[in-house]
Amino acid sequence: MGDDSEWMKLPVDQKCEHKLWKARLSGYEEALKIFQKIKDEKSPEWSKFLGLIKKFVTDSNAVVQLKGLEAALVYVENAHVAGKTTGEVVSGVVSKVFNQPKAKAKELGIEICLMYIEIEKGEAVQEELLKGLDNKNPKIVVACIETLRKALSEFGSKIVLLKPIIKVLPKLFESREKAVRDEAKLIAVEIYRWIRDALRPPLQNINPVQLKELEEEWVKLPTGAPKPARFLRSQQELEAKLEQQQSAGGDAEGGGDDGDEVPQIDAYELLEAVEILSKLPKDFYDKIEAKKWQERKEALEAVEVLVKNPKLEAGDYADLVKALKKVVGKDTNVMLVALAAKCLTGLAVGLRKKFGQYAGHVVPTILEKFKEKKPQVVQALQEAIDAIFLTTTLQNISEDVLAVMDNKNPTIKQQTSLFIARSFRHCTASTLPKSLLKPFCAALLKHINDSAPEVRDAAFEALGTALKVVGEKAVNPFLADVDKLKLDKIKECSEKVELVHGKKAGLAADKKDFKPVPGRAAASGAAGDKDTKDTSAPKPGPLKKAPAAKPGGPPKKGKPAAQGGTGGTGTKSKKAVETKEIVEPELSIEVCEEKASAVLPATCIQLLDSSNWKERLACMEEFQKAVELMDRTEMPCQALVRMLAKKPGWKETNFQVMQMKLHIVALIAQKGNFSKTSAQIVLDGLVDKVGDVKCGNNAKEAMTAIAEACVLPWTAEQVMSMAFSQKNPKNQSETLNWLSNAIKEFGFSGLNVKAFISNVKTALAATNPAVRTSAITLLGVMYLYVGPSLRMFFEDEKPALLSQIDAEFEKMQGQNPPAPTRGISKHSTGGTDEGEDGEEPDDGGSDAVDLLPRTEISDKITSELVSKISDKNWKIRKEGLDEVAAIINEAKFIQPNIGELPTALKGRLNDSNKILVQQTLTILQQLAVAMGPNIKQHVKNLGIPVITVLGDSKNNVRSAALATVNAWAEQTGMKEWLEGEDLSEELKKENPFLRQELLGWLAEKLPTLRSTPTDLILCVPHLYSCLEDRNGDVRKKAQDALPFFMMHLGYEKMAKATGKLKPTSKDQVLAMLEKAKANMPAKPTASAKATSKPVGGSAPAKFQPASAPAEDSVSGTVDSKPDPKKAKALGVSSKTKTAQGKKVPSKTSLKEDEDKSGPIFIVVPNGKEQRMKDEKGLKVLKWNFTTPRDEYIEQLKTQMSSCVAKWLQDEMFHSDFQHHNKALAVMVDHLESEKDGVIGCLDLILKWVTLRFFDTNTSVLMKTLEYLKLLFTLLSDEEYHLTENEASSFIPYLILKVGEPKDVIRKDVRAILNRMCLVYPASKMFPFIMEGTKSKNSKQRAECLEELGCLVESYGMNVCQPTPGKALKEIAIHIGDRDNAVRNAALNTIVTVYNVHGDQVFKLIGTLSEKDMSMLEERIKRSAKRPSAAPVKQVEEKPQRTQSTSSSTNMLRKGPAEDMPSRLNQARSMSGHPEAAQMVRREFQLDLDEIENDNGTVRCEMPELVQHKLDDIFEPVLIPEPKIRAVSPHFDDMHSNTASTINFIISQVASGDINTSIQALTQIDEVLRQEDKAEAMSGHIDQFLIATFMQLRLIYNTHMADEKLEKDEVIKLYSCVIGNLISLFQIESLAREASTGVLKDLMHGLITLMLDSRIEDLEEGQQVVRSVNLLVVKVLEKSDQTNILSALLVLLQDSLLATASSPKFSELVMKCLWRMVRLLPDTINSINLDRILLDIHIFMKVFPKEKLKQCKSEFPIRTLKTLLHTLCKLKGPKILDHLTMIDNKNESELEAHLCRMMKHSMDQTGSKSDKETEKGASRIDEKSSKAKVNDFLAEIFKKIGSKENTKEGLAELYEYKKKYSDADIEPFLKNSSQFFQSYVERGLRVIEMEREGKGRLPTSAGNTNGEEVGPSVYLERLKILRQRCGLDNTKDDRPPLTSLLSKPAVPTVASSTDMLHSKLSQLRESREQHQHSDLDSNQTHSSGTTTTSSSSTANIDDLKKRLERIKSSRK
Repeated sequence: MGDDSEWMKLPVDQKCEHKLWKARLSGYEEALKIFQKIKDEKSPEWSKFLGLIKKFVTDSNAVVQLKGLEAALVYVENAHVAGKTTGEVVSGVVSKVFNQPKAKAKELGIEICLMYIEIEKGEAVQEELLKGLDNKNPKIVVACIETLRKALSEFGSKIVLLKPIIKVLPKLFESREKAVRDEAKLIAVEIYRWIRDALRPPLQNINPVQLKELEEEWVKLPTGAPKPARFLRSQQELEAKLEQQQSAGGDAEGGGDDGDEVPQIDAYELLEAVEILSKLPKDFYDKIEAKKWQERKEALEAVEVLVKNPKLEAGDYADLVKALKKVVGKDTNVMLVALAAKCLTGLAVGLRKKFGQYAGHVVPTILEKFKEKKPQVVQALQEAIDAIFLTTTLQNISEDVLAVMDNKNPTIKQQTSLFIARSFRHCTASTLPKSLLKPFCAALLKHINDSAPEVRDAAFEALGTALKVVGEKAVNPFLADVDKLKLDKIKECSEKVELVHGKKAGLAADKKDFKPVPGRAAASGAAGDKDTKDTSAPKPGPLKKAPAAKPGGPPKKGKPAAQGGTGGTGTKSKKAVETKEIVEPELSIEVCEEKASAVLPATCIQLLDSSNWKERLACMEEFQKAVELMDRTEMPCQALVRMLAKKPGWKETNFQVMQMKLHIVALIAQKGNFSKTSAQIVLDGLVDKVGDVKCGNNAKEAMTAIAEACVLPWTAEQVMSMAFSQKNPKNQSETLNWLSNAIKEFGFSGLNVKAFISNVKTALAATNPAVRTSAITLLGVMYLYVGPSLRMFFEDEKPALLSQIDAEFEKMQGQNPPAPTRGISKHSTGGTDEGEDGEEPDDGGSDAVDLLPRTEISDKITSELVSKISDKNWKIRKEGLDEVAAIINEAKFIQPNIGELPTALKGRLNDSNKILVQQTLTILQQLAVAMGPNIKQHVKNLGIPVITVLGDSKNNVRSAALATVNAWAEQTGMKEWLEGEDLSEELKKENPFLRQELLGWLAEKLPTLRSTPTDLILCVPHLYSCLEDRNGDVRKKAQDALPFFMMHLGYEKMAKATGKLKPTSKDQVLAMLEKAKANMPAKPTASAKATSKPVGGSAPAKFQPASAPAEDSVSGTVDSKPDPKKAKALGVSSKTKTAQGKKVPSKTSLKEDEDKSGPIFIVVPNGKEQRMKDEKGLKVLKWNFTTPRDEYIEQLKTQMSSCVAKWLQDEMFHSDFQHHNKALAVMVDHLESEKDGVIGCLDLILKWVTLRFFDTNTSVLMKTLEYLKLLFTLLSDEEYHLTENEASSFIPYLILKVGEPKDVIRKDVRAILNRMCLVYPASKMFPFIMEGTKSKNSKQRAECLEELGCLVESYGMNVCQPTPGKALKEIAIHIGDRDNAVRNAALNTIVTVYNVHGDQVFKLIGTLSEKDMSMLEERIKRSAKRPSAAPVKQVEEKPQRTQSTSSSTNMLRKGPAEDMPSRLNQARSMSGHPEAAQMVRREFQLDLDEIENDNGTVRCEMPELVQHKLDDIFEPVLIPEPKIRAVSPHFDDMHSNTASTINFIISQVASGDINTSIQALTQIDEVLRQEDKAEAMSGHIDQFLIATFMQLRLIYNTHMADEKLEKDEVIKLYSCVIGNLISLFQIESLAREASTGVLKDLMHGLITLMLDSRIEDLEEGQQVVRSVNLLVVKVLEKSDQTNILSALLVLLQDSLLATASSPKFSELVMKCLWRMVRLLPDTINSINLDRILLDIHIFMKVFPKEKLKQCKSEFPIRTLKTLLHTLCKLKGPKILDHLTMIDNKNESELEAHLCRMMKHSMDQTGSKSDKETEKGASRIDEKSSKAKVNDFLAEIFKKIGSKENTKEGLAELYEYKKKYSDADIEPFLKNSSQFFQSYVERGLRVIEMEREGKGRLPTSAGNTNGEEVGPSVYLERLKILRQRCGLDNTKDDRPPLTSLLSKPAVPTVASSTDMLHSKLSQLRESREQHQHSDLDSNQTHSSGTTTTSSSSTANIDDLKKRLERIKSSRK
């Protein structure tokens, strides 16, 4: 029992994992209890058990397992996280539960599986169960089948995917286990219940006995549609609704809803495709041409057998179809015709939509073959054409069908009409638009009058079907002239028609296109997604609410339905039909008079023709009044206009009367039911007056009103013909002008381009220039709508005229046509225009382009031409292509029927001659433009082959192909290309060119589409293989295209498609998908498409304007509810932004466990601007509330969905505050890494933060404020400005928080307000804070007043808005506040203003009550007593304030101008008051100063500005280290403002003014000395070095030559420059940034300086030269070794070439090179040898050996050899691989020289000299003899003896001794003096100690001669130290602190250079690596900053001691 007690103490989760079964049992029982108690599905408790649930179900002990299963079931049912366990738990159930003997265990296992399906994890469950079917244990297989069956039975076929189950059924029926077969039978019955006969084909091959049994079971099944008994969680509300309905006894809606569920599975989908092309008999194509009919029959029978396969694999069937077509069309044996027709039927049925591309070729042939009388042939042909119809659309074959309608043969006419009737049955109102109906009705109406009765009957049937499909209202306009008898016949036929979609007659016919489409897939075979989509999409129907049809439907097709909501017809709204048809009979004048007299006053009618114009005028006035008061229904329009036209009518001579008359016409047209009859009465008169100067405008108004009443197309046609039938040019030009405007107002819809073009041509030929100009303007307007194709009609005009037209078109290019403003209101929501033409944008047969006259060219495409194009000789092929091009050019616009041309051109696309391929592509581009949208039908047979050409290896061919594809796509839209498998087949080809071009094209096109065919998914597997393609370009293009595929297919589908990949590939692809998901753009909205597509000659472009207002009106109704899907889908903003909400929410909701990598903020271009526009345009709610209402939160959520990662958004809008904290933590983490994203979403982030301000939870509030502080710091670093929108929706809410009771929060809010001043002007902040002072919360009032004071203090009085007076008056009100803190704050603020502004304050405040005034005066007095203390205290009180001003450089540099003057004035006014001067913060002064510098005034204030606060920091003599470090705050500012400030200072380094330059150098030195700041210089190094050597050049050429200039000044400047450079070259990372060119110039400058004799003459000159020496060593060691080596080689070359250059200069350059050679062993690996060898090559090219030998000195040649020798030693033979950068190696001897050396070193590997060189020490040639060694030593001693080179000589001697320890230097020393010998020995010892780092001798190693070491050095150092400590050697008259501001003082600058001096003297003391730069910098600063009283009493001894102290500290 001891054991028991142990485990009983364990927590539940540990018990569940215990090894004792009892413990586990107890654990599971307790877990079960816990699970039942937890009420919240998202409780964290669930997560504890996440990893254990699999163990619950797979427990090895059967009893325990049962309990585990129970617990697991409860867990899955209730836990939010359960979905994550699906895979492992279900596989556990399959393997460990289904094999258990206990029935209970199996039941629980099945129940768990079903529960997972209920929580939306159906796919994962099904996957595991299907895997289970392969298990060897039959028990498991049976249980899996049973589970699947139960799932199907309960959830239905929508949730359980049937295709994979049906695939494995035949295998299950073959199982040896009876139990498995029985279970298979049960599931087959269940599946049949859901999909009925679709199950038969897949099971046709099972055992006949089993099939018979199944048939028997199937018959027993009830016929009713099955309904799911159980619903997914997301559907459970629907379940409740259904129950309610059933309890109410009706299933009105339930029935409707389920109707579409039954035929959900299409048998075709369940079949495997069969490949038949390879199985065709080899001699098929020969046999089919054979003369014997038997052979032809054999060939056809072979095909017939193959095409009986119900599903065929896609492929190139063009040849086969062509052969069959030939048989149908030309074979004389009718039996074979029938057989071929059957084969075509089989192909069409097996291929479905993939056959669509061949439909156009075959249909005309079949229709013409209907002349055959034999019933079996006719029947075969009917079956064929019906099957073919289902593979394409009526639209695509309409041209062919209509062409056959005019055939003389009655049988053909009859069969064609019958075919049309059958086709109509498959249509719906939306797939049979008016544009299609019109030509068909016209042709059929001819047939109803045919002499042959069968033709008439067939036509009646077709018309009746049309009537049934689209309803009477749509067809009636076409039947206007049909007599009643025939009309009745049509209606009778209509009633008999049984539509495929099972409609009943009556009302249903009207609302039919909104109904679901049951039976579609099964019954209509392959009728194609087009139909199904269009019909089933707008399900809800307009009877509930119009817009409902829109969101789900296809892009534009559903829309007219919504517009026509009133009448319920698809094509037109009711009103539209009426307006169109107000055609009243013409009334006689008598009737008119009678009608008019009934409504007009009698006097009015009498005076109409009075001879006195005044009476006529009075009569008109009465007439007008009467019209205005009349009701629309009572107004007899025709009678009234007749009265107006009555004598004198339009010949009226008085213009006033005439104006009134015209105005009345307009009124009548607007107010009455104005018919075309009435219009015809007045239009003539109006056109006559349109050119009249006085009455023209009235006439135009009247015409516009008539156009609105009688539609513009009709009115325009009338007006144009009238204007051009008369001669008056003024009338003509004004009519054209009116029309231009009218088109803009009404839109272009419905206008007859042809009629216009003829009139416009007449106008262009007119002699009057005004008419021509108006015509050209009209053309410009038409161009907006018609596009470039308009120009084709005018190509034959005169060049001068054509150029004017082109200029007009040019003006219009890029503009979008304006949205129509008229002609809408009249015709319900959508207006006729849209009803008719706006309806189907892809419609080939609609609108302007279709109105262009098209030529029929099929007769010109003769068989000779076709054979020419296919000729063997390329020249003849070319001739053929030339002819085709000429035919198309001549025709301009052509009809879609082009005979055999497509096949011929297709052959040329893979021509071996690339020129012909390109020519073919050009022809295809022409063809696209000429045929317009009708080119659609050729996409499959011609467009896809063009895509194949994208894989061509030649770039120009590929680009031509791409241009062709784009030209086609512009005409056809993308749908045709994406349908079917063609595109995916292309992508499958492993051609890298094809893949990258095709993916690039898709990436460009997909984002512009609003929807794509489902076939796009077929491309995905190939897209994935492209992601892993060997070719990098293909991979890149595939990655680019990925987000756009995802945009249309959704993440889920894409992720699912990875299932078939290898595991490694899958992981990679999934990672890419996640990444793409984050960057996924949203689909464009409706109107985005309208505007994004440039208006070209393509049809779609022109309807956009017409449809826009309709969308407006629709969106208006929806926008009130911020439902992201609807509102966004309908919004008419042209930015894609608005649509973003559409995609995201719906997609990711299924995936709880998604990964959180990728950016959290997605940058959406122009997203923020669009949101601002929406807010301005009141499209969304303005962010303004007292407490946030739900609609604001919803709105923000919607806006965020597009630019914030979904998982983060879920956290941000979670109901639990902990999630908000999590979100804030994530946002803080990503703040730095995603700056752009944060700034792009800033408005949304700030709005979300304001919501958090209303939370009651303090931790969230604290976290939020923390985040805001970081955010505003980032924004100020990024120099970002808050927009007005962001400020106004955030600051007021932030100010609310300043009144929080908690002190910490108030502090934080104040800190944020301070930081905000850096990103938003203080003057604009002021009003917001002022508003806060009106709060009821006294704390808030006090804090706001205090903040106002701080603003005034920091930014001066100009910050007070609207004016200082008003602001102060408001502040003064608070002096009388009842709260003490508020009173004090108000008083303090006014005192602050007083300190800045003086007594003027009292004027600004105005009158105060006596009490308030006395308080104020008292406070001012008190503050005056301690003027200097106040500001200091304030600084301490508010440390956060320094934050705000510390970046004030920022503010001034980029801040709003309005704040600048105030700061400057404030600073200037301060310089007047000493006490004010101290109040100003130091950071602020620096800024001011920089501005002053910019203006060219005060030059040298920067250094002093820092001093003024430091007198209390340290004592006179002490040099305290830590404090001085703190003294460079003014550089902090620059640092925060980085680049711009550094650039500014660097620019001053090269200044001609010595002080300016020193000042700039001082500042840079400060940066370089602080490790944390130095990196700010990164990126500016070259710029700084250039400025430096420019300054060096300036000193050398100008300052040194200037006699007036104090040379001390020059030395100071030199010291600064060199000190700076030494600091810079201490920092290796910065030193390496210097580039070759810059280093070359720098070295040139430094060496020139070293050789400058003028410097040596100066007192301090030696010191400078030594420092330069040291600097040069630093430059050589620390720079990028390649760059410096290269620079030295170039410098040496230049110096040897230059005649003026001194030999000394070259010598020094060579010494530098030797030093570099010595460093080579350490640096060789970091050097770019190729570049160095290139430089040596160039050097040797310029200086061949002979030339070098002519040099006076042998040093150059020696230097070069040594360098090369060392390189050879270090690199060995590999060095020859580094000659890659040398183009022509023969130009120099380099290669030969290297080869020689290599050979030599190989021969003498052991020789001593070789080893010496290996050490890199010897500068002596390999063959050097002893004599040469002696020469070398002599050279060294010569150096030691010379004054300049002592140091270098000693160093070289030391090196030499180290390498040749046995070398004898005695002979050289013995001749010299004892002093010289000891000096050399001591020098060597010093170097040794230095190198070994053992410290150094007390003597200064920097001095060249022993004699020099003495008191003078110490005195010099002492002098510097005295200066630095303020003990000036001569006099000490520092100005008092307060005056520093008012006058520029040079002494400080001087002292700041002295400090550099001290630095240089220290450098001279030691050549150590300056590890003690801290002290340096401290001393540096101290010299510039300590201001002390001089105490000249300090004696020299004291100073010496201090000097020793400093030195020891430095060690």
